[in-house]
Amino acid sequence: MAILDESVGTTTSSADLSLSMRRRPRAGADKASAEDSDTTSSSKMTVFSLEAESLVNGSQRDRGQIGAAVDGGGRVENKELSGNADNDGGEKVGNGEQREDANLGKFTYRPSAPAHRRIKESPLSSDAIFKQSHAGLFNLCIVVLVAVNSRLIIENLMKYGWLIQAGFWFSSTSLRDWPLLMCCLSLPIFPVAAFIVEKLAQQKYISEPVVVTLHILITSATILYPVLMILRFDSAVLSGVTLMLFACIVWLKLVSYAHTSYDMRVLAKSVDKGEASSVSSTSNYCYDVSFKSLVYFMVAPTLCYQTSYPRSACIRKGWVVRQVIKLVIFTGLMGFIVEQYINPIVKNSQHPLKGNLLYAIERVLKLSVPNLYVWLCMFYCFFHLWLNILAELLRFGDREFYKDWWNAKTVEEYWRMWNMPVHKWMVRHIYFPCLRNGIPKGVAVLIAFIVSAIFHELCIAVPCHIFKFWAFFGIMVQVPLVMITSYLQDKFRNSMVGNMIFWCFFSILGQPMCLLLYYHDLMNRKVKTA
Repeated sequence: MAILDESVGTTTSSADLSLSMRRRPRAGADKASAEDSDTTSSSKMTVFSLEAESLVNGSQRDRGQIGAAVDGGGRVENKELSGNADNDGGEKVGNGEQREDANLGKFTYRPSAPAHRRIKESPLSSDAIFKQSHAGLFNLCIVVLVAVNSRLIIENLMKYGWLIQAGFWFSSTSLRDWPLLMCCLSLPIFPVAAFIVEKLAQQKYISEPVVVTLHILITSATILYPVLMILRFDSAVLSGVTLMLFACIVWLKLVSYAHTSYDMRVLAKSVDKGEASSVSSTSNYCYDVSFKSLVYFMVAPTLCYQTSYPRSACIRKGWVVRQVIKLVIFTGLMGFIVEQYINPIVKNSQHPLKGNLLYAIERVLKLSVPNLYVWLCMFYCFFHLWLNILAELLRFGDREFYKDWWNAKTVEEYWRMWNMPVHKWMVRHIYFPCLRNGIPKGVAVLIAFIVSAIFHELCIAVPCHIFKFWAFFGIMVQVPLVMITSYLQDKFRNSMVGNMIFWCFFSILGQPMCLLLYYHDLMNRKVKTA
């Protein structure tokens, strides 16, 4: 069969085309030699490159056409193919293809072929570093980190011995904390009271102002009751912190429950009156007070109430077991670091505001590394392991409990990404309600920080029986840091500046300083009361 050879404008047989292909590299070289006097060296390299590409494409195209060549009746021309092969000196088609590829390789990789074709940046340059994968370097950092810290742990054990005491997790003094345990077990009373109020409101037995007043009383009692119990009984600090965390979680959930239910009642009334806007017409206005929904919400890993949540298909029991094992391991690691490293450093330190400044800085920097490890382990244990275990057992679908806060360019981004349940609660029940009531955006952000600072102070100061407001001021200092890092981000357009400021002030300096302040104030209080 004959096919069209576009390069010469005539018809040739497939075997002739194959023969011309085998000879083409030489012809291309002769042609380049003939034009050597009229062209520059760069044009030669371009001809070689283009000719190599045409040979590759042509070779593949011609092979396909030879293999699928048929006559007008659809019969394969095996005789013509074998005859042409015999005319070429009795060579096999396969051998010809091998020679063809060898000639093509010799032509493509000649010394005169261009090795540099376009502009490229080094992989570690500032313009290309974030476009590359650094998985190998990340693995190297992990290996080095494990090796260095293993040596430090061995050196610490050889120098100081085993410092962990048997009473780290359980002690006889914990038996005196039974009032706090009873207080913690009685906290479900407040969600039940909130449900009764909503049920009465649904049946219109009480008016709206009465509903709001009752919810304010219930949520206030949720916080005041544990605070009074902790201050009344001189219990362990860890027990008090645990109770306050539970109380704050219940308070946040009840505020969301009351606020959401109020909004659902308003929307339901608007639908009944035909006043619902087209924008909000897609929402679900079914105001139904369900005790089952409230119980699920109180144990679910979320702080924002809604009548239904996205649910996963099933519970992966093997996955849950693996996560529980990880939780036990990392919890034990936190205990080891606290007892073996943090406690000796803190006990051998002085009050950072009353001693030598250089000595205080040295203690803070020495404490920063183990404190950072404990904080990262705490984040991993709570936000990743525990919340995912709870979500898996409850088949809770939305498991975005955190984002990549470690890449935060500003302090504001960190607070928006590191604790997503609290962030969603702040946006839903504080930030946007402030904006809807005409409060400026900056003031709304400040109010959110004040609320966060108050609860941080409650969770630390109340169990320690110390009201020095170190935690409150530590959170409020984040406000100027938000403005500074945002300004630097806009000025230098460099994401690394704000990220380094965040790590430095928040993890290296801020947390160790607060730890030293609260420890020495707590020790001074015990000395005075002894």
